[in-house]
Amino acid sequence: MALRFFNTYSRELEQFEPRDPAARKIGIYTCGPTVYSRAHIGNFRAYIFEDLLQRHLELRGYKVHRVMNITDVDDKTIRGAREAEVPLAKFTAQFKEAFFEDIETLRIKRADGFPAATDQRYIERMIEMIGALVSRGLAYQADDKSVYFRINKFPDYGKLAHFDLTQLQSTGRVKHDEYDKEHIGDFALWKAWDEEDANVKWDSPWGPGRPGWHIECSAMSTALLGDQIDIHCGGVDNIFPHHEAEIAQSEGVTGKKFVRYWLHCAHLLVDGQKMAKSLGNFYTVPDILGKGYTGNEIRYALMRVHYRAPLNFTWEGMKEARESLARIDEWLARLRERSASVSPAKNKGKQAGSMPYTFEEALDDDLNISAALGFLFESIRETNRAMDENKLDAASASAWLDWWKRINTVLDLEMEAEVAVPPEVVQLAKDRKSARREKNWKRSDELRGKISTLGWEVRDTKDGQKLTPRT
Repeated sequence: MALRFFNTYSRELEQFEPRDPAARKIGIYTCGPTVYSRAHIGNFRAYIFEDLLQRHLELRGYKVHRVMNITDVDDKTIRGAREAEVPLAKFTAQFKEAFFEDIETLRIKRADGFPAATDQRYIERMIEMIGALVSRGLAYQADDKSVYFRINKFPDYGKLAHFDLTQLQSTGRVKHDEYDKEHIGDFALWKAWDEEDANVKWDSPWGPGRPGWHIECSAMSTALLGDQIDIHCGGVDNIFPHHEAEIAQSEGVTGKKFVRYWLHCAHLLVDGQKMAKSLGNFYTVPDILGKGYTGNEIRYALMRVHYRAPLNFTWEGMKEARESLARIDEWLARLRERSASVSPAKNKGKQAGSMPYTFEEALDDDLNISAALGFLFESIRETNRAMDENKLDAASASAWLDWWKRINTVLDLEMEAEVAVPPEVVQLAKDRKSARREKNWKRSDELRGKISTLGWEVRDTKDGQKLTPRT
């Protein structure tokens, strides 16, 4: 199957054709965090989708150059620094550090570049782009000294979000970074300094001020990836106004098509509701780690649903993620044991190397991770059945392990380093094993309870008892 993605711009599934098919190089720009607070799991749902995209493209032989911006100057960061009564750089530094800690925990590959909007080289690029837009009549300085983009001078404005702008009434210039589709108006490229900005300002041909949020990404993406980008990703909430503005600004400067494929991730819900601090359902990565879950369990829970479908986060779903990863770990342990065996199996089982690349083909189809995981667990069922019946030989087991190694470069879900089991838990598990051998089920249940009170869970599998930390 040819690699294809759903392009938000065309609203169609399109076969993927990079700008440079011979070199197989792909430039990807992904919208990163705005560092006014710690990123939440809704943000990381998008970042994990982008990680999955990069890893699958690399599995298919492409050379990916990915850039993820860090927005460290906008309305929210300035407001946060003012309320905390600290300099902007000091305020945002704590959240930058937390972001990198979290992507490490979730095994998200680092981008090749993490440009920050306050870096002087990008500020200069922003000023240069705004100047070009002003000189072409696409932007102007208003009476309030801010510089605005003229959307009525860019005929394609609204095509990404599929708005019919002729049916909408402008409410005038919009100085804020964020606005709703009901408030279509010229948006700020350069914001004139005011007292609320305190010492956050840069000199420009239009007077002291700071860049608007939208021009930041246009400047950083074109500076690092060139005038044209293969893929631009983000959450659906970025489509309008942010990505719409990026197109207008970038194409207004270069005269070239800015992005070939726009990929957007759907919202994350919590227990069927929008995540909000006021509802008590707002979670960060440390919040979930504090419940006893691991980084790869969070990764699986946020990855397992197709990126264009809303994902409903629940604690039951986290338990299911733990159980799914336990199935994978147990399967791998059995395969490793079988691959090291010298005793012949009754029949040679089907080897992974002889199977069609169904897992990869599922991901070729617009990153259909649900179908890919379905194939993985069906394969686990088949091979476990073959091992139960002694129909999988060592060579076949090794082939399956090689196949797993290949697909795990995309999933990156293998068990983390084992947690040492306390000696008292080990002894209780041994006593329980003896009780079960003697069919003393009451005693077995009592021992299970004692193991549980010590923070461990015991599960009975075909290969004996398995101990895992209890949530």
